[in-house]
Amino acid sequence: MSGTVVTVGSFDGVHRGHQAVLAEIARRAKPSGRKSLLVTFDPHPLEVVNPEAAPKLLTTPDEKQEVLAASPVDEVVVLPFTRELSQLSATEFVGTVLRERYGMVDLVLGHDHGFGRGRSGDVETVRRMGLEQGFTVDVVDAVRDDGQPISSTVIRTAVAHGELDRAARWLGRPHAFSGVVERGAGRGRTIGIPTINLTPPARKLLPPDGVYAVHVWVGGRRYGGMMNQGARPTFGVTARGLETHVFDFAGDLYGERVRVEWVRRLRDVRTFPSRDALIAQLEHDRAAARESLNLSGTR
Repeated sequence: MSGTVVTVGSFDGVHRGHQAVLAEIARRAKPSGRKSLLVTFDPHPLEVVNPEAAPKLLTTPDEKQEVLAASPVDEVVVLPFTRELSQLSATEFVGTVLRERYGMVDLVLGHDHGFGRGRSGDVETVRRMGLEQGFTVDVVDAVRDDGQPISSTVIRTAVAHGELDRAARWLGRPHAFSGVVERGAGRGRTIGIPTINLTPPARKLLPPDGVYAVHVWVGGRRYGGMMNQGARPTFGVTARGLETHVFDFAGDLYGERVRVEWVRRLRDVRTFPSRDALIAQLEHDRAAARESLNLSGTR
């Protein structure tokens, strides 16, 4: 590549702060006909340099690509983050990766950005490098909500505490996960509430377990639904699962990729004394979920 306007970072969540940076590189690139380029990483750098401190992810690599596909950026490069890459200094990373490999002439960073070994490439360091090497450096101010800078860290905290409205506001969309529908035990179908089964990646950040009102995207169309996230103690299943009943949908989704958005937590997961008691509660959950999603009818 040559003559690119670049930003670089993990961009986990592609939240509103990230979106502002992407909009800026697209804005700066367009008048000159240059390419806007995001250089990001997989896995998350902390999984390599300090695995115990590595966070659960707001967006898996596939999910991040899905969100970025709707952004104004021209190109996305995903660098495998290796031990060798982590040892590059900021000067080496800028020179050998951003400049030589990707032809960077303009670098746009978020207000708190740092990269290179030990995050030594802070804004002031990179600005000095720009003056020496002939590329420009621009910084995008923090996007704030009630004075709080929006960051992946604060959004992870909100999700982990079940603060879905706050997380959605900071992300600019509901917190969600994508996956391929798997075959389950078929218990839901036997009680008149068929479900689809999904397994999130191990690194995916989930809100607290419970029963949720959700949106389910299938083939570009959005449906309402309710999801049991966690164990299924009434059936003696202790392993965490994600079972979703999709409203007003008829068809076989096995092997299909779907996206599920958490909307509202309805209740805790709990054990019911009988099959009839479980069915009665699920009917109540279905009505509550439809009300939360502003859906009419009772199906």
